[in-house]
Amino acid sequence: MRYCGRIGYGATEEIRPGVYEERTEEREYYGDVTRNTRRYQRGESLNDNLELDNVISIVADPFAFEHFSEIRYVIWNGAKWKVKGVEIQYPRLSLTIGGVYNENETGTA
Repeated sequence: MRYCGRIGYGATEEIRPGVYEERTEEREYYGDVTRNTRRYQRGESLNDNLELDNVISIVADPFAFEHFSEIRYVIWNGAKWKVKGVEIQYPRLSLTIGGVYNENETGTA
């Protein structure tokens, strides 16, 4: 299955002394979905949470290789999915995606 979509990078910046804010930048990439699985995980709510265990392999540019640790989410099938892990497989990056991305989350892959 082919992939064409946007990937979100996040970096924390100091906007004034002692105040930090996450800045997000999206870039478009092409590649392949090399694993396409889903599962439901029990959560704190009444309904189970949908978790993906998909791997999207993108053809990476120099920016992606330099900033792979800042990758936060992948837009796929109309939703933002958080990136759980990144594996370098030059000239590609393999992104493992999990649950739905929450805009208020921060963290590194």
